[in-house]
Amino acid sequence: MSDPPSPDSALRRQVGVAGATLMGLGSILGTGVFVSIALGAAATGPSVVLAIGVAAVVAACNGLSSAQLAANHPVSGGTYEYGYRWLSPTLGFVAGWLFLCAKSASAATAALGFAGYALGLTAMPTNVPVSVVAVAVVVLLTSLVLSGLRRANWANVVLVSLTIGALAVFCIAGQPNALRSGGEHLTPLFQPAEADVAPFAGFLEACALMFVAFTGYGRIATLGEEVVEPRRNIPRAIVTTLVVSALLYAAVGFVAIAAVGAEALAAGVNEKPAPLETAARAFAGPAVANVVAVGAVAAMGGVLLNLILGLSRVVLAMARRGDLPRVLARVNGEAASPTAAVMTTGVVIAGLAALGSVKAAWSFSAFTVLGYYALTNLAALRLRPDERLYPVWTAWAGLASCLFLAFWVEPRVWLAGVGLIALGLVGRWIASRRPPR
Repeated sequence: MSDPPSPDSALRRQVGVAGATLMGLGSILGTGVFVSIALGAAATGPSVVLAIGVAAVVAACNGLSSAQLAANHPVSGGTYEYGYRWLSPTLGFVAGWLFLCAKSASAATAALGFAGYALGLTAMPTNVPVSVVAVAVVVLLTSLVLSGLRRANWANVVLVSLTIGALAVFCIAGQPNALRSGGEHLTPLFQPAEADVAPFAGFLEACALMFVAFTGYGRIATLGEEVVEPRRNIPRAIVTTLVVSALLYAAVGFVAIAAVGAEALAAGVNEKPAPLETAARAFAGPAVANVVAVGAVAAMGGVLLNLILGLSRVVLAMARRGDLPRVLARVNGEAASPTAAVMTTGVVIAGLAALGSVKAAWSFSAFTVLGYYALTNLAALRLRPDERLYPVWTAWAGLASCLFLAFWVEPRVWLAGVGLIALGLVGRWIASRRPPR
């Protein structure tokens, strides 16, 4: 068991079950629903709707593992801490490193998605690069997180409410077109929008891409040190988050594909990352499209906000152990915020967003996050019977699914992921060889 945090690196318990659920929804209902459904449609065609269901089942198994681990060990850091406690220091470090890599890429994707929808919604000049707007919003939301968790939580409530409202408008407005054109657009079911993708391989790639869209529930676990009554509230918040997000994803995916077709939806992510807005303009005109764009901007802002929160807490946990520079473990007492960790997180995300590639960032995130949750399930398998909240088969199913899906993303992506893991381990080994000061 790890030692308790020192007073200058401790966080306060101030988040209830409702706040934790909204943080989970704020992390999930963003890039996944407004961007990654289109990426999944490019890989597998109309069967992306089935891929959403498969991804939801895999996410549920992983979510139950995360819930029971967080309930037994409610500290900041998520699987990084669980790996140290139930597996080994090396696997704990790998989990933390994978989380930082995966979620930094996800955060960059959210920032780019925010920029794509925002540029379409506002009167900004058309020659303004998406990457410039993405970096600007990263700086803005990093500043908000620096002001403390309570203020960031209220901002998240507003953003999640706008997101759910916009998605409801999209589904209602698109229903007539979906009913009229569904027969044509939903068949053949397995027909990738990209011609060079094999149907079976494309479907599994779509499952992996859509799985990432559900993993925002992990933010609840990484904030475990700040949740009130964690053994009761963390599992409730994770399960509620997964059920609500799965229903919304399925509804939006079905309406989007049935109304405009997989090919048209996939095309909407190429020029600028705003596919649902493109779909809404095709079936309902500018008014609904603008509502969708507002919801997307709010959703991506919420995802980015919650990712900065979650990433900074893992940086804090790793710095406490010395796996990252210990200066990153300092907590600002007045705002109860790990200032150095938050600022470092913001700089890394801004750097990735400046590269400007949505598909590359999301695919890389898919591989690394599947590796991260494989270690989550492995840690859950080590729980004692008195610590276990759910049947052991859920952890086995989650572990097998993550390992299987991880290698169905593009080979260059998982090769880069494996290389990055090796780089992190080498860096850790070099740091461990240095004599203490």
